[in-house]
Amino acid sequence: MSATQAGGVPCRVVVCRDCCCGSGKVTGVDHTAQTERLREAAPVRVSECLDVCDQANVIVVQPSAAGRAAGARPVWLGLVNDPAATEDVVSWVREGGPGVAPLPDILGLYAFSPRGRPRTDVS
Repeated sequence: MSATQAGGVPCRVVVCRDCCCGSGKVTGVDHTAQTERLREAAPVRVSECLDVCDQANVIVVQPSAAGRAAGARPVWLGLVNDPAATEDVVSWVREGGPGVAPLPDILGLYAFSPRGRPRTDVS
């Protein structure tokens, strides 16, 4: 059961949409469609540059209240540049996201630590 199904605060998603992410610099991505698809699964905040342009398009999945209670930290995902990767994020978020649902192996390939922050294990 996801945090949303349990009635708790769901995980939230931040999408970078500034100088590189969300721009024509990342070709072949319908950035608007990606953002709207993510909004179908969780609240989405559009952010200015998150300063990890080498990972464009960047999506940060913030844990739900239940995930935070379990000790989860935000998970940074980079190079989320195709619809299949977006669907993987949507599925994980719907399952509860960080601290509630294990990070799918495929998303582990996208996970990274932004400069100055240690990578945290996700369960």
